This record gives sequence, C-alpha cells and structure tokens, in this order.
Amino acid sequence: MATSLEHEFLSDAALRIMESASRSGLFGYTEGQRKLFDFSCDLKKDWSKVVVGQTLWQHGGDGIDKDLRTLLNERDVSAAVYIARHESRLRARFAEVTQSYLDTPMRDRLSRLRVFWVPADFKADNEGTKKSTYDFLRTEITKDLLMHVALGGLTPQDVKRFAASRRPGLPLTILSHVKAYGYLSHKHTAKALDVNLNALRSETERLFIIGFMESESLQGGIYQVTDSGNAMLDICSRLRDYLHGNLGQDNRNAEFEHICSLLGMDYPSIPTTARLLGKDAEVDLQDPTALLLQHVAQADQDGSVHWSAPYFTLPAASTLF
Repeated sequence: MATSLEHEFLSDAALRIMESASRSGLFGYTEGQRKLFDFSCDLKKDWSKVVVGQTLWQHGGDGIDKDLRTLLNERDVSAAVYIARHESRLRARFAEVTQSYLDTPMRDRLSRLRVFWVPADFKADNEGTKKSTYDFLRTEITKDLLMHVALGGLTPQDVKRFAASRRPGLPLTILSHVKAYGYLSHKHTAKALDVNLNALRSETERLFIIGFMESESLQGGIYQVTDSGNAMLDICSRLRDYLHGNLGQDNRNAEFEHICSLLGMDYPSIPTTARLLGKDAEVDLQDPTALLLQHVAQADQDGSVHWSAPYFTLPAASTLF
C-alpha cells in the first residue's frame, strides 16, 4: 500500500528529532536499516541502543495487531516507537491488542513500547500543522523516549537531589572514579581520592540511595555507576564546556539547552562570569542549576573528574568521497 504524505512526514520526523537531539553531544546517532519498520536508528554512547518504529495513519484498526506484532517480535531493540492517528476506534483497538499480549511471552516486551498519538486532523500539506505536530513530537519523544533510552530515565527530581549535595564537586568525583576504576571499599576509595573517609562514605551512600550508583547488595558495597549516573556525568561535561565558553558556536547548543530545560535546568541564565566558588560565590542555594554548576566548577578546579568528550557520529563513508 502506498504511504500518505502524513505517514511519510511522521516517520521522517521521528528520525529527524532523534538525530537533532544527538547534537546535544550527549549521545551519537546513526540511521538504521528499516527492514520491516517505517523507521529505525541506533543511539550510541559506550553502548548501542536500537530504536525501531511504525507509523499508523491510513489503514484502520485491523493493522494495529500486525504493527505491534512486528515491533514486539524484534528482540534486540531498546525501544519500539508507535506513532498513530488519534481516533477513538484506533485507541480502543490498540488497548485490546496490548491487553491480549499480557497473557503471552510478549508481556515483558510491552515496557519498551512508546506510543505517540497525533491529532487526526493533521495535514502534511499545511505548514502550520506540520510545525505544531513536529514541535509536539519533539517534546514528547525527548521526554518519553530519549530520557529513558539515552539518558537512563533521568528526571528533574534526580537533578535536584544530585545538586543538593553540600560537598561541591565530590559527587562528580566519586561517579567519575567509580566509572573508571570501580569501587573496592570506602577506605580504598577515600585513599585513592584523597578525601575524608566519613565524607566519602556519606556521599557514596547518598548517591546509592538516589539512584546514581548501584550494588548487588541492598546494603551497598561494591558499587557501579547506573545509567542515570552516566547521563549526569555527560551532562556535567557539557556544562563544563559551557563554563569554558566552548559548548558550541557563540557558546550555544540549542538541543542541549532543550534537554536541560526538560530536566529543570536553565544554565544560560547563569553567566559564565558568575563566581561559583569561594567565599564570595554568587550561588543561589535554592537554584539546582546554580548548585550543579558549582559542582562542575569545583570538580574542574580540583582536576578530579575525567570529562567525557561530546558523542558525535562520524559521517558515513559514502559522504567522504
């Protein structure tokens, strides 16, 4: 069946949104082989996570069963995206089909399904509705897909809790050290970092409680950095770029700024000339963004963190010749 202009626009929009978001420097992007899907891509950091998707526009509710079966049958994917026309009968059919999978081996795969409903009156030949639909998908895909797949489920509350530490720089120092060298014991790590043992123990346990580190033991012990902890390290690396004036052209990065805004951070509101350290520090203790920048500045001054470079995908070989 020939696809409609709306179908093509929505499928292409999903890829453009994820590719554009990768310009934040927080992950890489490569378009994947579509195979049975309407769109496919690979998001990359020190891992590779495949996202596939289908678009429902022209055909009726009978096609939902086939679409979902195609999405859920694919084993090695991190997220399955379904962009669908918002109609009552389609939503009802979607609910029926997903309910039927609850009693099958497919049940566990439903958690990776992400559904985005587009208004039924959307027309691809109307520039106004194209822009509003793209903007809607951009926000929803970033919040509900990229935050979970590429940023470890990081939330505004996570950012606030992380920034609330009263030991500037130490949370970043610990995360960076554990990512690079592991965590053998409180005593061993405190010695390696040349920090107070009690402060190290307290901060490590706080990072464990708020979900930035994990351990096989509920009591803690041999720790490793979680996906959200790794995402926070990457975000702080880009904030360090901002403080150094090299985040991008004119020290701007629109995609990184958009992602930060969804996490409750407004870093451009704090000038790079602001005093973040020392007795005369200009830091609003009620502002998580200011506190986070203070952590970055202190860790940078201490030289205690391995700052990750931006994740940029190399151009395809075919574009080099």
